[in-house]
Amino acid sequence: MSKGQPVRNLHKHVVDELGQRIVGGLFAPGASLPREEALAESMVVSRTALREAMKVLGAKGLIETRQKTGSRVRDKQHWNQLDADVLNWRCAAMPTDDFIAQLVEMREIVEPAAAASAARNRDRSQLARINAAYKAMAAAADLDAWVAADFEFHEAVLTATNNELLQSLFHVIATALQTFFQLSARKAKDFKYSLPLHFEVSDAIRLRRPDAAREAMRHMVTDSGSLMQARKTRRVTAA
Repeated sequence: MSKGQPVRNLHKHVVDELGQRIVGGLFAPGASLPREEALAESMVVSRTALREAMKVLGAKGLIETRQKTGSRVRDKQHWNQLDADVLNWRCAAMPTDDFIAQLVEMREIVEPAAAASAARNRDRSQLARINAAYKAMAAAADLDAWVAADFEFHEAVLTATNNELLQSLFHVIATALQTFFQLSARKAKDFKYSLPLHFEVSDAIRLRRPDAAREAMRHMVTDSGSLMQARKTRRVTAA
């Protein structure tokens, strides 16, 4: 790291580097971290910068530091799994099957209820945003355009709930959802295969039919989860 590197960027670099090492499994849960001077030297940073990064990681639940025994990685149950950085690091390390299964389960719990709420509470501008995202999905010429429009569609649905807590939750898990949408689209023979399901959701919201919106979204999420499960099964069989 250059001596001219701004303090803020240096701090972020150290936090990201060490966080990725932990989340990526280089330092496993329960394992002790190298001594401070050795770790700082391996990362080419000062011990002061390392200490500040360790405080941040401690606040995120990844590590704990005790006098005499030093720092160790905490069990995953203590990690702040919805922290934006932790989610980014998990996605950067290539999502595991377990992580994907948990994300699918969370979507099954949250998104059908959100679609029903959107059908009850949306206004005209919010419905227009959902429809615009659907049209962008239909017009997508490549996978990247599809993923961007798909993400916009789901964000628009959550926004249309007019529930600030749900909206905040979506922003927290945004990176994980984008990664999921990319993986799902890449594994499908036709990345637009779920377009009819998105239409069912948008149409139910347009018609203010909460039950229909809930079932359509549940079908969509379950279908994408099945696609990812098939991906796992094919990989295991090939091995």
